Amino acid sequence: MKRDGDSIPAFLAWCVVGAALCFGVISLLSVGAFVLLAAFFVSGFLLWAVDFGWGMAGMISGAALPLLYVAWLNRDGPGTVCTVHGLTTECTDEWSPWPFLAVAVVLAVVGVVVFVRQRGR
Repeated sequence: MKRDGDSIPAFLAWCVVGAALCFGVISLLSVGAFVLLAAFFVSGFLLWAVDFGWGMAGMISGAALPLLYVAWLNRDGPGTVCTVHGLTTECTDEWSPWPFLAVAVVLAVVGVVVFVRQRGR
């Protein structure tokens, strides 16, 4: 028997899949292919184990997590940021974190709003 696709655990499971898919795309040139492969297997399992439902909106909210991480990594940007470690100085170019943060907030809110509004019907 399949579980309800409109439940909160289904939403959270789809959030994990959405985060993995977004992280896989962001890190495609390093470990992204392996993360995408794992995400496809997990999504296949969820499609088998859980009924179709509005819990799949969790993929939208889950995609916000890697974008929040990218915004955190660029929190000192935009521009060249230098840090001193003992006797060495390391400089990196960072992007503005605000676009990543804005998109992450929009994705998180849209996914939750879609889930809550459609689940109540």
